[in-house]
Amino acid sequence: MTASDPIVTVIVPGRDIAAYAPAALDSLRAQTENRWQAVLVDDGSRDATASVFAAAVDADPRFRLISNDESHGLGAARNAALDTVDTPYVGFLDGDDELAPTALERLTGTLSSTGSDLVAGAYVRSRFDGERYVSGRVQPWVAAATDPERLGTTIVEHPAASANIVAWSKVSRTEMWQDLRFPEGVAYEDQIVAQLLYTRARRFDVIPDALVRWRVRADGTSITQGKAQLPVLRDYLAALLGGIRVLQEADAGAAVTARLDLILAMDLPPLRDIAAQHPDPEYGRTLDDFVSELQTLPQFADARPDPTLTAGLSW
Repeated sequence: MTASDPIVTVIVPGRDIAAYAPAALDSLRAQTENRWQAVLVDDGSRDATASVFAAAVDADPRFRLISNDESHGLGAARNAALDTVDTPYVGFLDGDDELAPTALERLTGTLSSTGSDLVAGAYVRSRFDGERYVSGRVQPWVAAATDPERLGTTIVEHPAASANIVAWSKVSRTEMWQDLRFPEGVAYEDQIVAQLLYTRARRFDVIPDALVRWRVRADGTSITQGKAQLPVLRDYLAALLGGIRVLQEADAGAAVTARLDLILAMDLPPLRDIAAQHPDPEYGRTLDDFVSELQTLPQFADARPDPTLTAGLSW
């Protein structure tokens, strides 16, 4: 490898995100660490996403393109790109989000310095104020996971890290993905994978820098904004339980308690509100079954949810 060879591959999947993809790609071009390459995955878009991605590839050799004629889902899109990675590090950026200019420098630089397997940074939501998207504050559960900086830690030593469950706030050593891929055909595919990364890492780092702006789409079309749909709810609850099982199997009991604290404080209240008005009674029954399963966990009695955390959902 020469000094100018790419050190990190950023996987950028997207479907029907032509309105947002230019900003995501611009945020890559603006990185202070320029030794990156990006795999763009157009997952069967019906808008101009393919054209936006193709133009990026034509203009900059650091971009590569994978095109799907039909949508295979976010997990499959990420997996297809993972099969092509040939750099020491790998990270993710959803095609409707944006990286801070120093994101790759901070993430790869930290791993290079510590020798850890994984590094996770903080992130903020970006919401439309009627004229433009404006970044909010780092939410308290994200801050608890990433602030203060911890280098060379583990999920047993730092159980609050388990709150940072998104794929796109992290960079890892590529060898971590030799036998790891995202679940396919379901939503919220990154939650279980995040916990697997934490529990499989020999050591990982967390840094408090807000390195990603996570767009909350004004039109409400993102997967995370569709929890009123019963199939999406089922995927969401399955992902939450799956992540807890990963932590249980790793004997990370304090991390299980930390996840329960957040689920009971943040996830359940808005879902209860939806269930109270939902036309399909199966929605409420599905939620009740989920709570019943949580109550069987040994750590459930130790959970101390903070009801004030729900206010952070609007940041």
